[in-house]
Amino acid sequence: MKVLVLGATGGSGRAAVEQLLSAGHEVTAFTRRAEPMGNGRERLHTFVGDVMNLEDVERAVKGQDAVIITLGIRENPLRVRVLGAAHTPMDVRSAGTRNVVAAMQRHGVRKLVVQTSYGVGVTRHRLGTVDALFFKLLLKPQIADTEKQEQVVRESGLDWVIAQPVHLTDAPEQPMPALSTDGDTERMKVSRNSVGRFLAHAAQSAAFIGRSVAVSGAAA
Repeated sequence: MKVLVLGATGGSGRAAVEQLLSAGHEVTAFTRRAEPMGNGRERLHTFVGDVMNLEDVERAVKGQDAVIITLGIRENPLRVRVLGAAHTPMDVRSAGTRNVVAAMQRHGVRKLVVQTSYGVGVTRHRLGTVDALFFKLLLKPQIADTEKQEQVVRESGLDWVIAQPVHLTDAPEQPMPALSTDGDTERMKVSRNSVGRFLAHAAQSAAFIGRSVAVSGAAA
């Protein structure tokens, strides 16, 4: 397959790239700036562009078989809540995904895998008290944009999968995480590497099309 990964320099995006390459697929890593992605490796390409620019997105999407989105704001959440994001548009998730969907529809690319967050959409009422308060006080604008992002995906008419990971960690483990289409979780932490493994799997599989999948750390 030819797979485009947007947000490829983030933890789970980078892990998805590695998993796809290991499985023998051709991967295009979409980034805002030319960051080291192991250029020169067989089957890995870097596309430097802006997800907020539809022309850039269309050029990257054309000819792909599947697209993985791991867009987000990689800045201190407190600073973002008080001052706004310094380097990333606050609506990067919804607006960027909207551009991707439009490009996929135009070029006949069907498979879309999108990483959002546990606690939005179908799982918004399953958060514990502390997490719900954290979302409301610190992440409210970002969560609101993620809700819009999920709506864009659900209304796209594409063969979509929404991955909703719980609290992300940088732990090195890479096993397949616990998965649930009912919103159930095992451990409320999961490594970005494990999430990347699932994103790559979902891009290749028809098992979760049209479903939201809660992604959590597997119980020992």
